Amino acid sequence: MDNQNKMSVPVAIIIAGIVIAGAIFFSRGTQSPTTKNGSADNQSLVAIKTIDFTPVTDKDHILGDPNASIVVVTYTDLECPACKYFDPILSQMMDEYGKSSQTALVFRNFPIKELHSKAPKEAEAAECVAQLGGNQKYWDFVNKIYDVTPANNGLDPAQLPIIASGVGIDKTKFNTCLDSGKNATIVSADYNTGVQAGVQGTPTSFLVLKKPLSKDATDRVLTATSAFKDQSGQSLVIVGNNGSIVEIAAAFPYQGLKQIIDAILAEQK
Repeated sequence: MDNQNKMSVPVAIIIAGIVIAGAIFFSRGTQSPTTKNGSADNQSLVAIKTIDFTPVTDKDHILGDPNASIVVVTYTDLECPACKYFDPILSQMMDEYGKSSQTALVFRNFPIKELHSKAPKEAEAAECVAQLGGNQKYWDFVNKIYDVTPANNGLDPAQLPIIASGVGIDKTKFNTCLDSGKNATIVSADYNTGVQAGVQGTPTSFLVLKKPLSKDATDRVLTATSAFKDQSGQSLVIVGNNGSIVEIAAAFPYQGLKQIIDAILAEQK
């Protein structure tokens, strides 16, 4: 983020890197997450609300077991610096939890064209790769995009067919698909589900739980994340839909994400 604030560091949570990883919040202005010490008061920690979330289907790009205990659905923008930061953290999550079907990962398109004019076409490119090469090629492509883009609209569009070819996609077929613009509707549909769910910036993740949280488990999640707030003091973690969804409105460092997952999994067994 452009504005970086000095932050207190709670003993229990490592937040190195969270300043640069903050989500962009349209309704609250451009700001980075910050932390505040204090008691775990549920009134100040979280808003319990209803989230109009579109369920995961086989049309989504799913990494891992669709029946995992936690399906992490992340709305992402391929030119967002916070998303670039968060991508290897999500990969680390899948390395630790995905093999045992504790977590799965879904990416949905949320290109913020007002900030990143190249992001919508990059999202269309990723959809072309999925159509031409299948699910695993999609993940190879988006991970490579995050590896090579400088972010903030820095990727040369001429690199897209080169990256696609590098993950095993026929360059001619890729260019034909991308030039057709046929995937713009898919990208827009994803974006609209994000708006419907209340997404205000990227990355925003929804942890869809196989088993809703009890009050005790909800308290553990809130305690584990009590330090993560935006600059206005609002929590970056929301429990919704009677404990069946946990929303994370920022790019958390791995330790913070792990604390949330562990608190949830303690009751999912």
